[in-house]
Amino acid sequence: MKMETKSGSLTERARDVALSAVRGLAVALIALPGSVLGFCLTLVSVALVPIGVGIVTTPWVLTGVRAFADWRRLLAARWGGVRIRRHYRPLPADANPWARTFGMLRDPATWRDFLWLPVDMTAGFVTALLAFSLALYPLEGFAIAAGLWRVLPEGYWYGFVRVTDQTSAFYAAALGVALLAAASWLTPRLLHAHFRLTGAVLGSGRGELAERVRVLTETRRDAVDTSAAELRRIERDLHDGAQARLVAMGMDLGTVESLLEKDPAKARQLLAQARASSAEALTELRELVRGIHPPVLAERGLGDAVRALALRLPITSEVNVDLPGRAEAPVEAAAYFAVSEVLTNAVKHSGADRLWIDLHRADGRLRVTVTDNGSGGAVIGAGSGLAGVERRLGTFDGVLAVSSPAGGPTMVTMEIPCA
Repeated sequence: MKMETKSGSLTERARDVALSAVRGLAVALIALPGSVLGFCLTLVSVALVPIGVGIVTTPWVLTGVRAFADWRRLLAARWGGVRIRRHYRPLPADANPWARTFGMLRDPATWRDFLWLPVDMTAGFVTALLAFSLALYPLEGFAIAAGLWRVLPEGYWYGFVRVTDQTSAFYAAALGVALLAAASWLTPRLLHAHFRLTGAVLGSGRGELAERVRVLTETRRDAVDTSAAELRRIERDLHDGAQARLVAMGMDLGTVESLLEKDPAKARQLLAQARASSAEALTELRELVRGIHPPVLAERGLGDAVRALALRLPITSEVNVDLPGRAEAPVEAAAYFAVSEVLTNAVKHSGADRLWIDLHRADGRLRVTVTDNGSGGAVIGAGSGLAGVERRLGTFDGVLAVSSPAGGPTMVTMEIPCA
């Protein structure tokens, strides 16, 4: 059993070394040309801004550099276990080239990308290539010992071993064994060091705190605006709905008092009308309260509240809930109204005939996914319902992601921290 375990451990180590070497080669082959191209294009495009040409080209170039940096962030997370935060300032969707150019140039993350490119083409390229070379170089020593030394030039050097005959070839093989042992330890660490270097330059550092403050300031402003708008809506609904009906009911009751002796039949008619007005006012008040905080949400939780929403939809829906326990009331309310808005948008604009809603909580985050089989094309933009959902979630440090290719399907994913 111990021998099998040891053999399995060696096999796993060999697989890790080989995988790290291949990944190092892949990163090196792409890092050098990609970084050189991105650096040169950025330099030229920014230099052409004063004469106007760069106003048009710079947004495209910087967008390409950001895409290249995002790809490296993805590789760092998948291959190196290094997570590099992405902090680019958002730009208005309808911004003109001038606003986009200077908006991107004022973003500190843009200059971190620009600083990273020469680092990546030098130190980054070397560390990635070393991860491959260290794993490959020992194989040359074994090949020399196997007979390759016979066709090599006189006095060929392998490392610090001068190969002239079979004996020195065996010394080369011994050196290869030592290098292979070193490579089994160094190769994965060199690849990890490459990604750590990428994270050290691309990561926001102190800028992350400033970016965090900026985001919190925006979300606080959005929360205040949303609260003010909600209060105005409640005031308007009370004034135009229930309050008007109650005033009319009071006037009807005053008329009834004066008609009780003169015209009992008319008085009874007005009493029936007042009773109907009171029922309608009560219904409107209930709807208003439900809009502030639905009773089913307070009593039975988010899962049942979303199920109740789905039951009222005019299209077929399927709800999957995996929520151990309940989150805080403000988080549940934000998630509920966000789901309600997304479902309303799907029913009105997607043309779908089926919806899937998935709610689950894990690792201190509440995730809600709404998928429809509609025509797609949904975007987060100014004036869209999804922009309002994004602002609502941003108040709780939540995020909204939309995948909606033309022709569908559309998947809207919402995440809210709820530790």
